[in-house]
Amino acid sequence: MTTLSKNARVAGLLYLTLLTAPLRLIYIPNKLFVAGNATATADNIATHETLFRLGILSDLLTGTMAIFLTLALYRLFKEVDEGLARLVVILGALMVTPIYFLNTLNDAAALMLARGADFLSSFDKPQRDAFAMLFLRLHHQGVVANEIFWGLWLFPFGLLVYRSRFLPRILGVWLMINCFAYLAVSLTGLLWPQYEEMVFNRAFPAMLGELAIMLWLVIVGAKEQPATAAISSAAG
Repeated sequence: MTTLSKNARVAGLLYLTLLTAPLRLIYIPNKLFVAGNATATADNIATHETLFRLGILSDLLTGTMAIFLTLALYRLFKEVDEGLARLVVILGALMVTPIYFLNTLNDAAALMLARGADFLSSFDKPQRDAFAMLFLRLHHQGVVANEIFWGLWLFPFGLLVYRSRFLPRILGVWLMINCFAYLAVSLTGLLWPQYEEMVFNRAFPAMLGELAIMLWLVIVGAKEQPATAAISSAAG
């Protein structure tokens, strides 16, 4: 295995760790949240507290691993275009990770309200349930804001893949399309939230670009010779 292919597979394996993100993004909302019913939602969270805590952990893990992933991608692509590789780190870790970590506070607050801690006894249960739902909504708004950076970092990433010659160009194009898919969902959630789910469903196929590059890096890796040729050409 070449050094380049090894670096590609390391990046792919780190990318795989981000597959924990859908636990909090998709599974837990579908499992525990009841639209328009704060009491049922809070009761579900209190009943399935461990699952909800795992969702918090998945957000923390995703935010942490995003740092290591972007650094691995920097090492993989720095010879292709160091400026773009640095931009991947800035947009993919320095912007995304803090929002992930701050957003877990909303879930922590929702959990405390759902459990009804002693110091919250001055609030009756319907009030606590309403506040819990408020913090869950704030968590969602944090996700909507973070989707901007989920999209933006994929554009320089896609350009690097396209220019690298050691990865298929179609993957680079797909990642850039994936960028605009996230931006579309985020802007819709901010401006026209009633259409957010519809736009997400229609944009979802484009969002599989990340899964495609992830699997390619892990299974196939990268070819050394095309990379060398591309770097020599760029130097010329």
